[in-house]
Amino acid sequence: MKNRTALTLIFLTVFIDLLGFGILIPILPTFATVKLKMDETTIGIVLAAYSLMQFVFNPLFGKLSDKFGRKPIITICLLLNAIGYIIFAYTHSFELLIISRIVGGIGGSSVSVAMAYIADITTKENRAHGMGLIGAAFGLGFVFGPLIGGFLSKYGYAVTGFGSAAFSFMAFLTTVFFLPESNVKIQKSKEIVRKIFDISALKKVFTHPSIGMLIILFFIQTFAMANIYGTFALIGYEHYHFTDLQNGLMYGILGLVSAIVQGGLLRYISKFMDQKKLLKFGSVTMMLGLALIPYGINFTGLAIIVSLLSLGSGILQPTILSMISTIAPETEQGITLGTNQSMSSLARVLGPFWGGFVFQYLGYQWPFLTGGIVLLFIVVASFIYIPKKLNLAHN
Repeated sequence: MKNRTALTLIFLTVFIDLLGFGILIPILPTFATVKLKMDETTIGIVLAAYSLMQFVFNPLFGKLSDKFGRKPIITICLLLNAIGYIIFAYTHSFELLIISRIVGGIGGSSVSVAMAYIADITTKENRAHGMGLIGAAFGLGFVFGPLIGGFLSKYGYAVTGFGSAAFSFMAFLTTVFFLPESNVKIQKSKEIVRKIFDISALKKVFTHPSIGMLIILFFIQTFAMANIYGTFALIGYEHYHFTDLQNGLMYGILGLVSAIVQGGLLRYISKFMDQKKLLKFGSVTMMLGLALIPYGINFTGLAIIVSLLSLGSGILQPTILSMISTIAPETEQGITLGTNQSMSSLARVLGPFWGGFVFQYLGYQWPFLTGGIVLLFIVVASFIYIPKKLNLAHN
């Protein structure tokens, strides 16, 4: 019962915070295009700056949470998130926009700590469901956040920034007053982690071949999805001629399907499919959904395609995370999940940059087509490499 309460609280904390993040998702690219007159490549750079901070700080925060506890790190990050959104509310230049995304990116580096928190309070048998709750929190944040953002944008982009900050501050207060510490095996040490990016931590994690392979697969999945972070709203605005509210609705559909899949459907499907079969089904479905986005014809057609994409992503992401957490030693959950989150953040650096570049210079179809192409690697690995080589003896 105690663990169930803690699981509910970490879910609520992540959900409330991501609600604020979701508010900005559909309007950030159009804000940069309409208000700041930025091109697609520059928008990609702005989005990449956010993920670059996560790439740098995720392993650091993961390691710090192993030493000093999960709660203090999550608390600090949530406060930084709120500050980043407030800066966005006052943004009137490219420089301020970059600063707001840098601060927000550092604050957003708490997701890996939240994953380690779940690993602390779940058993290996129900860990996939626990990790799925993080995905469900993302999904619900993407259901209600973009809808709220599309609505608030009618009253000005500054209002959306303050709205996002309010939700992050609510998550901050929830953590401070209600969330218990989960890491009962805090590694007492006087050592202070001085490295911003710990290469030794990366090497340590990759000494486990199975974990290294899974992190590579997670990197590819994240890169494929990150191709559309900025370009999905742009293709809606420029190709499908959607309004901010319609873009928000489309993100809402994406998030709703993800929340349904990771919040309960995945647990049901898992009764009939093992993790390797889930990997196959998720990768094929996600690949098809991503590659078909430019060919949706209208709102309804695109909504169906987006649902297919979200179904595949909603299965693939928690499945890989569960595999990583299952194989990782108990004393290295924070550093392993932090390193994985850092590598996925690197993918979120490269993805938006690549997506914006090919959108501008090759055409609106290419962020989605290239995302589908790289997912072929996971499809091939799930059918050929994984069944033969991956060590899931502990699963």
